[in-house]
Amino acid sequence: QVRLVESGGGSVQVGGSLTLSCATSGFTINTHNMAWFRQAPGKEREGVANIDNDGTNGGTGYVPSVKGRFTISRDDAKSTLYLQMNDLKPEDTAMYYCAAGFSGRYSDYVDRGIFESGWYNYWGQGTQVTVSS
Repeated sequence: QVRLVESGGGSVQVGGSLTLSCATSGFTINTHNMAWFRQAPGKEREGVANIDNDGTNGGTGYVPSVKGRFTISRDDAKSTLYLQMNDLKPEDTAMYYCAAGFSGRYSDYVDRGIFESGWYNYWGQGTQVTVSS
């Protein structure tokens, strides 16, 4: 059984920081690309960041609104994905989901503004992030 379990969400003041974690099991994480998505009430789901499994074929990609503030990373030995979020803004308030998909040069597409949820076949249950003024 495949499981992706997010943690680390909570409430933070504007300008603060949070680190999200996604603990995975039931699949081989080192053969998969990993990503973070988010969704706020009344808005469509948007991709936040992607990290490829093969450093020789890609790397990391970010949606423009978080680039320079968020950092995605992975520790395959611990089967865990991370998202470091700095300088948080009220517009970052959302439910954050981690996801896994088969390997490829996803980061190249993300950097060009193409980021599709259909690339990913495994999803977590989400963790809430709330940023207050």
